[in-house]
Amino acid sequence: MKIREIRAVGLRGQTPEGGWSEEIEQDDCIHTLVAVLTDEDVVGFGSVYTNDGLVKAALDVMAPFYTGENALEPERVTEKLRQNMFWMGRGGTITHTISGIDIALWDILGKVTGQPVGRLLGGRYRDRVKPYASLLMDEPGPLANHLLQLKADGFRAFKMGWGPFGRSGDGMAGFDKDEAIVRAARETIGPDSLLMVDAGGSDAFWKHGYKWALRTAEMLADYEIAWFEEPLKHDALDDYALLRQNTRVPISGGEVLTRRQAFLPWLRAGAFDIVQPDATKVGGLSESRKIGWMALDYGARLIPHGWNTAIGLAADLHLASALPETDLVEYITGSPYLDDLVDGGWHLDEDGMLAIPEVPGLGIDLDFDAVAKFTKGESWLDGA
Repeated sequence: MKIREIRAVGLRGQTPEGGWSEEIEQDDCIHTLVAVLTDEDVVGFGSVYTNDGLVKAALDVMAPFYTGENALEPERVTEKLRQNMFWMGRGGTITHTISGIDIALWDILGKVTGQPVGRLLGGRYRDRVKPYASLLMDEPGPLANHLLQLKADGFRAFKMGWGPFGRSGDGMAGFDKDEAIVRAARETIGPDSLLMVDAGGSDAFWKHGYKWALRTAEMLADYEIAWFEEPLKHDALDDYALLRQNTRVPISGGEVLTRRQAFLPWLRAGAFDIVQPDATKVGGLSESRKIGWMALDYGARLIPHGWNTAIGLAADLHLASALPETDLVEYITGSPYLDDLVDGGWHLDEDGMLAIPEVPGLGIDLDFDAVAKFTKGESWLDGA
């Protein structure tokens, strides 16, 4: 079975806020869907956390290397692309686009073999996983109302990030505001739910350093925070390692890193308790799985980052099924690109868990009417 063509289309119209200092608009494209078409009419679907213009350009560059390739060999094909693209830059747009191709090829392999992707990744350690509701921080009152609604929806784990946290001023006033936000969240969800805090240190010109992160981490420990995410600038490896050594709260990060080789110095330095590669950026499921096993060798574990689409969430579910200590996945709340693109939607069970699909491939059926709505009717699969 050969790759005949790879197509991409961007999602627009309901792009959710990211919390960034330079906020995106609803018509901005940060998510791109990928379809790998084969000569036997089997189609695989992937997702890329990157603008569609960049993805389409990368596909044009890589076309000579993937056209006619065996669609049933995802790891080899995507490694071929990685190895031949060093002169175009390692990481960034090329690697992001390879991520979508890789996910789509695993989808094809699952469909052809009649197996769920997680089993093909090495075996299923679990058949369901806890999603944590991922939301932007807000003032204590509105935040509490939002958390109450999410708890009523069935979530039992929550991660709040960005927003005013660490951005409300210097000194005690800013610190007190941060603590008030965390206190309100913990009091709202109760002691039995997981609560994580994401400072968003990869934001442009993040101003806080090690001393702020250490002081904030100690405050978070008093509220039983499960992990402190991105408390420092995204290249501050030495400070991350020092922070992890000197605080009680687990430290997580790595969503901006691409390629497994980029994670190795951080793991060797003991910078993370939890690594958070994004399968739609880091090189796909093939690369994420390698990072997950490498993390375990260094005393860390992988919890996937996923500011995601429905395809990206499906990929993360299968990844979670195939790694022994990956027991959570990120679920971005309020995004139609996640909630509406799957025919039938997503459903939490009474324990706040998501079932990992057991049908072949990624195990989801796209709602193509919703896809057409968010792609503004752009031709994508015509004649596929």
